Order: sequence, then structure tokens, then C-alpha cells
Amino acid sequence: MPVESPYITLSPRKQWGRFRALPSDAVASVLIAYRAVISPLYGQVCRFFPSCSAYTLEAVYRHGAIKGMGLGMWRILRCHPWQSGGVDPVPPSHRVWPEGKLPKIIRLNHPQVPEEPGSHTAEEN
Repeated sequence: MPVESPYITLSPRKQWGRFRALPSDAVASVLIAYRAVISPLYGQVCRFFPSCSAYTLEAVYRHGAIKGMGLGMWRILRCHPWQSGGVDPVPPSHRVWPEGKLPKIIRLNHPQVPEEPGSHTAEEN
């Protein structure tokens, strides 16, 4: 009769996945700490939606640490007094999350926009 190991072992693929996620997790942790501690001291001063820190955090989740930080730095360089600002979404990626596992920052950066009062859909007419 075979004896089962009392230790939980991960497949090599899952072990590599955890190792591969370390840079993104480290960058995300720094951004989350910045958003919790430093960002509230300045208030809403960013000219864009989402804010530069929220944009960078979403970019890291969507594209990984290196490309996400590059997108975030490009965004920060564009955030200056002579820029009009506006809505600037993170470029889409091919990453797909399991049901219910979408990171909170992505849900916050993409709110459901209510319809304007007086607008009608084809179903109502």
C-alpha cells in the first residue's frame, strides 16, 4: 500500500509561476504602499483618470513588472501642467483572469458608466 506524503508539493509549472510573479508582486507592493501612505497626503492632483499610481499598478498587473513600469514611467512623463489630461486607459493585454479573480485596481479603474438621463435604448422604444 503506497504511503502518501504529508507535505503538499506543487507541480514544477506552479512553482515556476510563483517565481515568475515575484517581480510583479514586489512592484505592486511598493505601489500599494505608496497609494496607502503617500498619495493621500497630496489628494487628487493627477490630471488623468485613472491616477498615475493606479495606472501603473494596473499596467503591472496586466503586462508584468518591466513593461508595466515602462508604461507607468511614460505616463508620469506625460503628466505635467501643460497637458490637458483626461481619461487614459492602460493598453489592453492578452491576460485573462479566472472568474472572480480580477484584481481590485482593474475593477476600480473601469467603473460602470451610468447612461445619461433621457437617453433611450432600442429595447425601450
